[in-house]
Amino acid sequence: MKGAEVVIDSLRKEGVKVIFGYPGGAVIPIFDELYEVEDIRFVLARHEQGAVHAADGYARSTGKVGVCIVTSGPGATNTITGIATAKMDSVPLVVISGQVKRELIGSDAFQETDMVGLTRPITKHNYLVQRIEELPVIMKEAFYIARSGRPGPVSVDIPVDITLSDIKEYDYPSEVNLPGYKPVYEGNVKQIRKVAEEIKKAERPLLYIGGGVIISGGCKEIRELAKIANIPVVSTLMGLGCFDSTHELFLGMPGMHGTYAANHALIECDLLIAVGVRFDDRVTGNLKAFAKDAKIIHIDIDPAEISKNVKAHVPVVGDAKRVLSKLLEYVEPRRKNWWNDTVSSWKKRYPLSYDHKDADGIPPQYVIDLLNEVAPEDSIIVTDVGQHQMWAAQLYRYRYPRTLLTSGGLGTMGYGFPAAIGAAIGNPDKTVIVISGDGSIQMNIQEFATAHLNDVNVKVLIMNNAYLGMVRQWQDLFWNKRYAATCLKRRDGCPPKCDGSEVSCPEYYCPDFVKLAESYFIKGYRVRKTEEVKPILEKIMSYKGPAVVEFVVRREENVFPMVPAGKSLDEMLLGS
Repeated sequence: MKGAEVVIDSLRKEGVKVIFGYPGGAVIPIFDELYEVEDIRFVLARHEQGAVHAADGYARSTGKVGVCIVTSGPGATNTITGIATAKMDSVPLVVISGQVKRELIGSDAFQETDMVGLTRPITKHNYLVQRIEELPVIMKEAFYIARSGRPGPVSVDIPVDITLSDIKEYDYPSEVNLPGYKPVYEGNVKQIRKVAEEIKKAERPLLYIGGGVIISGGCKEIRELAKIANIPVVSTLMGLGCFDSTHELFLGMPGMHGTYAANHALIECDLLIAVGVRFDDRVTGNLKAFAKDAKIIHIDIDPAEISKNVKAHVPVVGDAKRVLSKLLEYVEPRRKNWWNDTVSSWKKRYPLSYDHKDADGIPPQYVIDLLNEVAPEDSIIVTDVGQHQMWAAQLYRYRYPRTLLTSGGLGTMGYGFPAAIGAAIGNPDKTVIVISGDGSIQMNIQEFATAHLNDVNVKVLIMNNAYLGMVRQWQDLFWNKRYAATCLKRRDGCPPKCDGSEVSCPEYYCPDFVKLAESYFIKGYRVRKTEEVKPILEKIMSYKGPAVVEFVVRREENVFPMVPAGKSLDEMLLGS
C-alpha cells in the first residue's frame, strides 16, 4: 500500500464517516485516494479555518473525533485558530496537513511551514511523519490521544513523499503503547468518600459544573446527585445543557455575565463541588474573594487543573461520570433547608430581564427568548462570540447536553457558522440554529457556499447592531463612550466625535445580508419590527435547509448583569 492508502484505511479503521477540508499540492495523493472512497464523506469547505471549525462542531455535537485534511503552507497555517479553539475547549480533533518532501524540509521550500513548531502550544500532541513505517502507528496514536483522557486536538503533518511511498508490510495496530500517557479514569475511593462526608456536613453546598461533565457523559449522574442531595447547581458556559435549565435547583451561569443568584451562591456557599471545570477567570472574577468561605472539592480528569487556579481541599482525579457514579453509592439524601430557600429567593427577586419596547430597534434578547417557544426542544444552538453569545447563554433554556456549541476558552469570532455546518452534518435529523452578530458572521461568511451545497438544516440569526457590540459595550462602560473602530455602519469608520446616534451614523449597512444569502441560493429575510420576529422564526423552522434572518436590533443594548474585569462576583453591574 502507498502512504495515501494507509491514511484512508486508518480513517476507516477509526470509524471516521465524515472529513472536512481543502485540497492542495501536498495532499493530492490523499485526495486521489478519497476520489474512489464511498464510505467516507468529504465536505469541501471554502476556507481551512472554516473546515477546522466544522470538524469541531461535528465533534462537539456527536462526541466523535472530528477530522480535517488540508495542504501544506498557508493551508496548514489557516487551521491554527481552529486548532487553538479546540484545545481551549477540550475538543477531540485530528488535523492532517500535507508537508513538502522530506529532503526539502528546512530549505524554505514552496509552501513549507513548521507545523510541529506552530502547533506545539495549541495541541494535545503533534507529529511529523518521517518514515512510512511509522504512519500506521502515528495514526492510531493520534486518534487515541485525541479522544482519551481530557480530549483535545492532535496535528499529524505528512510529507508528500511519504504519501507516495510504498509500505511493504501494512498492519494497522489494534492498540497503542504510550508509557508516558496513562489517563486516570477511576477516582480514589477514599477521596470520593470524603466528598460524600463533606456533602453530609455542609449547610450551604453548591454544585459548580462544566464542560468536562458533558464530555464524560456524566450529565445523568450530576442530575441524580443534585436531586438526591438537594444541592443547587450553577453551570459554566461550556456546561450549559448538562443540567436542565428549567429545573428549580438550577441557578444559571455564574461569572462576568452570570445571574445574580449564581454569583451570590458562589460567594455564600460553604462547600463548592466543582466537577469538570477549570476555574476560568471569566467565572471566578477576583480570586481572593471567590468562594472565600467554602471548602473546595475539585473533580477533574486532568490532574494539571487541580489547584491550578483555586486550591482544592478535596481533590479527586478521574473521569467525571465514573467518579460521580461511585459518589452516588455513598452520598446520603439531604432535605432542603434555609440555604435552598435563600438561593431560590435570589432567583425570584433578581431574574434576568430586559426592556421589551422596540422604539430604537428590536431587543436582541427578545429574539433569543422567542426561540424557547419556536425552536424544537432538541435544537442545537451554535453561537459566535460577543454580546449575542452571552444573551444566548443567559436566555435560551438548554435541557440536553451537546446542544450549545460555542467558543468559550479562546473566544473565536467566526466559529459559529462553520461549526453549525459540522453539527448539522453530524446530526441530520436536528435543527441547528446559529446566533451570530454582524461582525462575527463576516469572519467565515464564505461558508454560505458549503451550507447551500450540502443542504444543511442550519438557521442563521444575525443580530445586526452595526457595531462590534461587546467591544463597544466596554468602551461605553469603561472608556467614556469613545467608540474607536467599533462602528460598522459608515464607509470611513467612526469620526472622532461619533456618539453612535442616527445623526452621526446615517442609514448604511454593509453588507446586505439578505442579498448576500440569496446570492448563495439561500433564503434570506430582514426583520425590523418586534411583531415580525415570531412569524419569521416560525417560517424558517417549518422547512428543511439553510436560511438567514437579519434582525435590525437596538444599537447600544448592553449585556447585564456584568462583573467588571478583576472585580469580585458581588460587584455586579445590574443595568437599569
